Amino acid sequence: MRTRHMVLPLEEYARLDGFGGANDVFIRAATDLGARAVRGALRTAGLRATDVDLLLFTSVTGIATPSIDARLVGRLGLRPDIKRLPVFGLGCVAGAAGIARLHDYLRGWPDHVAVLLSVELCTLTFQRADSSPANLIATGLFGDGAAAVVACGAGRSAQGPAVVATRSHLYPDTGHAMGWEVGSSGFRVVLDPVVPELIRRNLAGDVRGFLDEHGLKTKDVTAWICHPGGPRILHTITETLDLPAGALDLTWRHLAEAGNLSSSSVLHVLRDTLARRPPPPGSHGLLLAMGPGFCCELVLLRW
Repeated sequence: MRTRHMVLPLEEYARLDGFGGANDVFIRAATDLGARAVRGALRTAGLRATDVDLLLFTSVTGIATPSIDARLVGRLGLRPDIKRLPVFGLGCVAGAAGIARLHDYLRGWPDHVAVLLSVELCTLTFQRADSSPANLIATGLFGDGAAAVVACGAGRSAQGPAVVATRSHLYPDTGHAMGWEVGSSGFRVVLDPVVPELIRRNLAGDVRGFLDEHGLKTKDVTAWICHPGGPRILHTITETLDLPAGALDLTWRHLAEAGNLSSSSVLHVLRDTLARRPPPPGSHGLLLAMGPGFCCELVLLRW
């Protein structure tokens, strides 16, 4: 892990006045970064702001009412009748879950355009008075970032991979493994050492069962688009799924260059897959992430 992006200059973090001050920064910065991300995604897709029918916004590092998506409508020139869905609490899994929920929506509205926006400003959640191992690990692991995905229904022409199917799985009695403890100083991270064991115990069966429903095996997957939870997590995923050497290279690269950006990270890995290692036409990829709950989200893609 070499570099991290931070929403503020390092010296300004000491001047943040508790949860309120950090959250004020979150609202301003998330609105600015979100506008840039959505504009860029629409430009790449060759679409206008008025083409967007649904905007799903996700974050777990700040709160706002009116929500960030509402603040972006006028700023981006989105239609006043746009459907909005702000989502809080899914954490790292929300990038994959967000794509899955766009897919659900577009199956019912095949002529529509939907946008997923993720903004995660993890450095604003740092707890200066917390010397626990979880807080120290999270401080080194997490960074700040944003990402946006434009998805089109089957009734519209579009470039990029198609979503074939999705799968969600919430594991019983694992709510203690990951999340926030919310107090007067803001969000205090919860990271239980049991997380790798939960992955080892559950992920292989979920992935193989999901692929089997579509006549596929792990060897048929040409692109593994995986959330970079951390080094131990990635080693566990590689071993549990028996992935070939180099399967998670782009995930490891992202972890080194930007860290774990919570829900934004898997979307960055998807971008890098499209740009650096586009799979052959007709082949399949699997986008996966895990997060608080404890849960996993799987998205089967076809190029």
